[in-house]
Amino acid sequence: MSGHIMFSYFLLGITLAAPIGPVNSARIDKGIKNGFFHAWVVGIGSMIADGIFMLLVYLGFVQFITIPYVQIFLWLFGGFVLIYTGVESMMRVNKLSLDDYRTKGSLSKSFLTGFIMSITSPLSILFWIGIYGSVLAKTVSTSGTTSLIVYSSMIFLGLTFWDLAVAFLTTGFRRFLNDTSLKIISAISGLSLLGFGAYFAYQGIKALIL
Repeated sequence: MSGHIMFSYFLLGITLAAPIGPVNSARIDKGIKNGFFHAWVVGIGSMIADGIFMLLVYLGFVQFITIPYVQIFLWLFGGFVLIYTGVESMMRVNKLSLDDYRTKGSLSKSFLTGFIMSITSPLSILFWIGIYGSVLAKTVSTSGTTSLIVYSSMIFLGLTFWDLAVAFLTTGFRRFLNDTSLKIISAISGLSLLGFGAYFAYQGIKALIL
């Protein structure tokens, strides 16, 4: 079990977490508006969903998730969740006030945001099936279960590192926040969620028709 292999799985965890998607958009949005802990907790919610995906892959649920109608449902449901959240965010833009925003919002809500967006994201599900499924097959066949646990832990360490890094970076931007920039950030975040939701819905409808 060499150090460079363990480090490569750590980098894999960062790579899995880094792409700008619904969760990272929410993480940045919460961090700038509400501070470090809200951004961090969004990431924790997302990581728990990732852990569930890893467990399902390990337990052999891959065949169920690869059923075409199940994939269609995941695309459409994920699209609905993101579009609903994006529309709700856009409708609140003109009502936002910096003073109100800094006194509202609970950590539990931030946690649920990260968890729900990740657990309902078809891309996350398919990504974990593809990436972690490959890791699982290769590691078990060549190194055994102990190595799998270590490598899986390194992936999670990479996810945690990215979560903390984004939380620290977004907290630094809070000093530049005012009512105007708050509304701009909320609008960008809402549009981002609508864009991802539309893409998910399109994929589901296309799979349903074809």
